[in-house]
Amino acid sequence: MLKAYQRHGPTQAFGLVCSPGADSIFDGKHAYVPALEDILVWDVKKGQMIAMWHETGHRSEVTCALNSPRRNIYAVGYADGSLRLWDSTTGTVIVTFNGHKRAVTALAFDEQGSRIASASQDTDIILWDVEGETGLFRHHDRLRGHRGPITALRFIAPASSTSTSSLTSSGFLISTSRDTFMKLWDLTTQHCIQTVVAHQAEIWSMDVDPVGELIFTGSTDGELKAWSIASDALEEGVKANESGELTKIINPVGSLSLTSNHRVSQISFHPFEPYLAVQSHERSVEIFNIRTEEEIKKKRARKKQRQREKQRKKQEKEKETAMEEENDAPAEDGTDDIGLTDLFSSYLTVRGSGKIRSFDFVNAEVTKNGIQVLLALSSNALETYNIPRKPKTKSDELPEVTRTYSLDLPGHRTDIRTLSLSSTDELLASGSNGSLKIWNMRTTACIRTLDCEYAICSTFLPGDRHVLVGTKAGELLVYDLATSSLIQTVKAHAGTIWSVQVKPNKLGAVTGSADKEVKFWDFEYNVGPNADQDKPAISIVLQKTLKMTDDVLAVRYSPDGRFVAVALLDATVKVFHQDTLKFFLSLYGHKLPVLAMDISSDSKLIITCSADKNVKIWGLDFGDCHKSIFAHEESVMQVAFEKDSHYFWTVGKDKWVKYWDGDRFENIQKLDGHHGEIWALAVSNFGKFVVTGSHDKSIRVWEKLEDQLFLEEERERELEELYEKGVVDSMNRSNHIPNQEGTGDENGPTEAESTTVNKQTTDTLMAGEKIMEALEIADADWKIMQEYENIIAKVPPEEVDKVPLPTRHAILTAYDLDGPGYVLKVVQAVQSTALHDALLVLPFSKVVSLMTYLNEWAIKDLNTPLISRILFFLLRTHHHQIVSNRTMRGVLVDLRTHLRDALKRQKDEISYNLAALQYVRQQHEANRVAHFYEQEDM
Repeated sequence: MLKAYQRHGPTQAFGLVCSPGADSIFDGKHAYVPALEDILVWDVKKGQMIAMWHETGHRSEVTCALNSPRRNIYAVGYADGSLRLWDSTTGTVIVTFNGHKRAVTALAFDEQGSRIASASQDTDIILWDVEGETGLFRHHDRLRGHRGPITALRFIAPASSTSTSSLTSSGFLISTSRDTFMKLWDLTTQHCIQTVVAHQAEIWSMDVDPVGELIFTGSTDGELKAWSIASDALEEGVKANESGELTKIINPVGSLSLTSNHRVSQISFHPFEPYLAVQSHERSVEIFNIRTEEEIKKKRARKKQRQREKQRKKQEKEKETAMEEENDAPAEDGTDDIGLTDLFSSYLTVRGSGKIRSFDFVNAEVTKNGIQVLLALSSNALETYNIPRKPKTKSDELPEVTRTYSLDLPGHRTDIRTLSLSSTDELLASGSNGSLKIWNMRTTACIRTLDCEYAICSTFLPGDRHVLVGTKAGELLVYDLATSSLIQTVKAHAGTIWSVQVKPNKLGAVTGSADKEVKFWDFEYNVGPNADQDKPAISIVLQKTLKMTDDVLAVRYSPDGRFVAVALLDATVKVFHQDTLKFFLSLYGHKLPVLAMDISSDSKLIITCSADKNVKIWGLDFGDCHKSIFAHEESVMQVAFEKDSHYFWTVGKDKWVKYWDGDRFENIQKLDGHHGEIWALAVSNFGKFVVTGSHDKSIRVWEKLEDQLFLEEERERELEELYEKGVVDSMNRSNHIPNQEGTGDENGPTEAESTTVNKQTTDTLMAGEKIMEALEIADADWKIMQEYENIIAKVPPEEVDKVPLPTRHAILTAYDLDGPGYVLKVVQAVQSTALHDALLVLPFSKVVSLMTYLNEWAIKDLNTPLISRILFFLLRTHHHQIVSNRTMRGVLVDLRTHLRDALKRQKDEISYNLAALQYVRQQHEANRVAHFYEQEDM
């Protein structure tokens, strides 16, 4: 009989304010920040999380984010190369684009928000049609030319281009890369028209001013360069002059000096106000003020006045003629070129409380108090600063930057090193270097934040009103949760306290430290009517000490209170009698130190995990090793039994959470979700869930679900996932489309500048299989119906009713559809972005069948745009095979006739609708003008 287990699944993820994976977005009230695989929406003023944008089953980390000009649309790029458009009003994904093979590094919307360009570490640029939910161009969507990861993208358009229709397929795109190049792409021809060697070092940032006249680029060596855009050449295109040289659209202007020589990681112009922000230091953002023409003239006048004063003094000293000096003086007509130092002046510096990962101006006009800027810190915190207006006169004092809001309470600043649950599972204590936080497990809200040293281990004391913390400095700290205060500090050990546990009788605790000592402590309570008000309600007192030969890494009591186990740095575990501390057993077998251990509720099994990646299960009666399991790919950091069972959990540096059967020695379930090493583990006292804490600063809850799990099915599912992933990876590595140009080696010299976008995923493979299955059902039904028609043709008319109806497929009967109708239903269900990749999966025999059904759809005028899209893609992909197959001639001729008729009907209908809309607009304008004049007469 198969043994069934209960499946566990992720239900909560908290403790994150923002992750250092992508850019942040600020609209003045809400901050949209990455949180590993999610996007969190914070109300900065209230410090509350408004929404979490999460897609079930998607685990890839967010790498970049951008707000569309359409306001409620947000583009989010991920580490797996996918791009998703989110609707902020509903918190759902509008469309998913798959085209990149590596992490998305840069995004850019055009002015209308109808196009989006994405760039990746795979050095490719892809243009997407937001409305059509597909690649923008019919044949070539992928722009290639860079030889390093692309760091920034910006759309620019000629000043004469005003119609939105012309911008859907035209315009220009600027890209910068870590290969030190800046490229200008003509989107009409899909080619690079200018390559600029911008820096000697890698380019990490770029931005274009709102007017579209200046480009700023920043490099690794801290250099900030400015480039001008020749608008005339941009409109006329690249042409050769009389000397044969090509006109340059992007030309160097100069460079701005920064206060820091660090990497220029972000450049941003304010969308409405004359400010430029540059981040070149880990903890500060430098703000530049962009002067107006009047300010530049005043500055030059003052400069020339100073020059005249110097000349006058020089005349008096050297007694030279005034005429000669005036001839040498600079021109005062103001016709000389404006330099960068005249246009940009260093204004203020915004300094964050930690390392700055990204910043963003509020996307709104400046207020009376100034402009707001959001800083996303690498320490899992958000800060907003107010940048006041520049004083009108030079005599006014320079204003200071003020921090308006700080959002850091809902998360730790550093790695979470310890987790512990209260006896009722209602509270969770998490400790890190600098803070101890108490969480409500029902609401996942942080209810207490306490200052703490570097916490290594922790536990709730009896009554769940106090928390005992062991620190790296060797101190034991007792916190009172009711008063949120530290009530006792004990210098317990001379080294790091690696482990602490409350005794089974709840009367004391045991600690193990790197100072080679195990210390036993008693609890003293100060409660009742005779309680001393000057003393804390509970305190710890040293009872006895057990000296060991090596550093103590873990200490555990057996639940029955008979034994205490001590894990040492020499990779052994010593077991002692609890009452007499006499030696009982020695467990040896690990090759590296045991990092954690636990004893089952029945005190029969002890389990140890080690840095040698193994987990060993021992019998506590004789100390024999029941089983040694290679559990993780990296060091196993924590292990814990479920209460009243021999099931146990392990976590490791390989980011996996694993669930095991300690009797059958089998892995029940593998859970992934963390994006960093997992340091801490806490198991529910009632076996309902498990909590893990990680280097990624997130706390995740894995709850027991109602679904049953069978090991055989789970192994089959894992094998299927591995197989599908292998097939997808092999197809993406080959990057091959039949009969398509420009599909050579990725870095080969023969590769075309623009190629087709294709990327297979498990979803596209499944979609292709569904289409193939539908085609097989439709083909079988087609044959059955043809045989039925042949039988009817031979039967006299009066006996037709006696001929039994054919037995059709159950699916067709259930949907009440014929074969072509069912195929259309399946194809329409495929996402628009995945349709081309799904069609690539079809073998050529199925392509022939599909084109037959395309003809049937065209005859019935069913979804003509979809027919055209599928037909053009199949003809382009399988051109050689189609033209060499004579049986396809008849189908193609019929399809051409019927599709043209269908397209003509669509054209007539669209023309009629356009004429009607134009008439409605004319009527509206006429009525509006008439109403205006009527009001004037009144």
